[in-house]
Amino acid sequence: MRFEDFEVWKRSASLSVEIFKELKDLRDFAFKTQLSKTSLSIPSNIAEGYERLSHKELLQFLSYARGSSGELRTQIYIGTKINYIDRKTGQKWITEAIEISSMLTGLIKTRKKFIKNKHLS
Repeated sequence: MRFEDFEVWKRSASLSVEIFKELKDLRDFAFKTQLSKTSLSIPSNIAEGYERLSHKELLQFLSYARGSSGELRTQIYIGTKINYIDRKTGQKWITEAIEISSMLTGLIKTRKKFIKNKHLS
């Protein structure tokens, strides 16, 4: 299976695109760059993990993606509080990031079971 086939990759890439578009006119370039990079790292780490050759590396990169999801939520919370991000938009992004994180957790658990069962056979 290709990483492009996974719903979690599709949703995280879509969230990143939405963030880039929404922040295009933000004048605080440091904040905009940080938030954009964090959002971009989620689908990028999923893709990189699936392009690696070992299950261990895949799990590591899925974990990075999950960590980036938490980092993204933190930045959205702050961006909302300092009025860089509209409250409604921020809440929508936070909800999506939480769902993406849950999807990644499920994917990590599934892969760990697969690896464990593979070693038992």
